[in-house]
Amino acid sequence: MPASEPTIVATSMGFTSRDRGPWDAKPGPVFDLMAELSGADEPKICYLNQAVGDQPTAFTVFYGAFAGTRFRPSHLALFPMPTVDDIRAHLLAQDIIWVGGGSVANLCAVWRVHGLPEILRECWEAGVVLGGVSAGSICWHVGGATDSFGRTLRAFTDGLGWLPYGNGVHYDSEEQRRPLMHRLVGDGTLPVSHCTDDGVGLVYRGTRLAEAVADREDVAAYELTPDGAGGARETRIEPRLLTA
Repeated sequence: MPASEPTIVATSMGFTSRDRGPWDAKPGPVFDLMAELSGADEPKICYLNQAVGDQPTAFTVFYGAFAGTRFRPSHLALFPMPTVDDIRAHLLAQDIIWVGGGSVANLCAVWRVHGLPEILRECWEAGVVLGGVSAGSICWHVGGATDSFGRTLRAFTDGLGWLPYGNGVHYDSEEQRRPLMHRLVGDGTLPVSHCTDDGVGLVYRGTRLAEAVADREDVAAYELTPDGAGGARETRIEPRLLTA
C-alpha cells in the first residue's frame, strides 16, 4: 500500500549508534515513522549513497542496522555502474527510499547523468516515501547551505526543487549554517527556507510542510522568511517527539 499522498521526510537525523564501534548503528525512530507513512508492515527500503560516491562502509552500516528488523533493505549504487538492471523498476517497487549525507552538489549531478530525478519523481508521485539526511534532505528542495565546495560553506541552488523552499541542515551543530542561511534568504538567493537542528526532521505531504519531528529533546525546526531589510526572520517550529 503506497503513501496516501506524495511524501518526503527531510532530516538532520537517521541512524543512531549502538556504542559498539564506528560501523555498528541502529535505525532511529524516523524509519518507523516512514514505515507508518508508507502503510507497509514490512517495508522495502532502498538506500542511495551517491553523496559519498557509494562508499562501501556506508552500505555495511545500512545493512547491519536493518539486520533482524521488519525492514527489507536493498541499495542502488551507481559507481562504477548501476547495481540493478532496471533502476526504475527497482525504485518503484520500494516502500521507502533513503538518501544518505555527503556532497549534495555531487549527488544531484550524478543523479542527473543517470536519469534519477525523473524516476524519483515518479516514485514520489506513486506514493513511495522519500527521505534522507543532510545532502539527502537538501536535494529535494531548491537548495541550501553546503560544504560540497569546501570547508567554508557556500550556497547550493541546483536541487531538484520539488519542495519550493530552501533547506538548512545541522542548524545547531555547525556554526556557519545559521548565519549563512539567514544571508541567503535575506538576499533572495534562496526562497523561504526550512531548517533543522540535529535530531529533527520535516514531513512534507505534497509540497506542504505537515509537521516537524524529533528523536531527542530540546531541538527544533525553523522557518526563515525575508525581513525586508536584507536579513531573515526566524520562526521556531516545535517538533513532535518520536518514541524509539
